[in-house]
Amino acid sequence: MSAAIAADRLGTTAELQFATFYVGHMLLGVDIRVVQEINRQSEITQVPHAPDYVRGVINLRGDVATVVDLRTILGLPASEASRQTRNLIVHHKGEAIGLLVDRISDILTLSDDQINPPPTNVDGVDGRLMSGVCTLDSAIVVLLDIDEVLSDSARQE
Repeated sequence: MSAAIAADRLGTTAELQFATFYVGHMLLGVDIRVVQEINRQSEITQVPHAPDYVRGVINLRGDVATVVDLRTILGLPASEASRQTRNLIVHHKGEAIGLLVDRISDILTLSDDQINPPPTNVDGVDGRLMSGVCTLDSAIVVLLDIDEVLSDSARQE
């Protein structure tokens, strides 16, 4: 039985937490359970012949993490790194992946009834990369499906 069905039967709703961040002007979020850490953009070593979405690799306290440019995956124009640029390190299929984001926002706690199904696209971003959207007083938060974002099919041109 899913958590949402169990919560409905109990008359309660499940609470979910998301790490939120900006890529361009878009406020995005990922399930906090997949987030390992957030760090400043450190020295990225480029990888020869890597796809255009791979920025390179970083040394994460002795472990190697691949850094991908979330802008490229989402089909947004590239930008230069700034003082606010961060690596959002997530776990995906047993591997640490750094998502290059423009700036970090906050931790957002939502009940599952606040999350709406994803539209077909938001600002040109393919809806299949989203797990849902949430409308706040001041913004719309696009919740990313990290498995879909990092899947091979999402990165095909």
